[in-house]
Amino acid sequence: MNVRYKFGIGAGIIIIAISCLAYVGAEQSKTYYHTISEIPTLSGSALHQRLRVGGDVKVGSIQHFSGRVDFVLMEQGKTMPVSYVGTDPLPDTFKDGAQCLVEGKIEPDGHFRAETLQAKCASKYEAAPNQSQQGGEAPAYREGKS
Repeated sequence: MNVRYKFGIGAGIIIIAISCLAYVGAEQSKTYYHTISEIPTLSGSALHQRLRVGGDVKVGSIQHFSGRVDFVLMEQGKTMPVSYVGTDPLPDTFKDGAQCLVEGKIEPDGHFRAETLQAKCASKYEAAPNQSQQGGEAPAYREGKS
């Protein structure tokens, strides 16, 4: 066999293998965002895909167990039980009433099994309700040495 022919076959095999790995990786990393209201309407293969769901953590629902944390997400009056089983530690901002984004799969019993959890920071950059500015003026800043 010609050396060029062998090189072409080898390069073709490598390109096909890398393409297959890229395709499989892209398919496995797809995550679809759904609201809690949309979850009951999912059927078929949509139930077996990785999902991302957001909502507020229901006050008093956080329970710590060995290897998992259970809580309830709420959104527009709908609730969804969640079990976080990820290996990353819980964020400091994860607490009652916090906005939370979970990623994982729905179990057959209706629980959401979350592998990743993100808690949104509190709105610490918004003005307190009693400190709103009057007249719509921009805040005054002092210039000086830092």
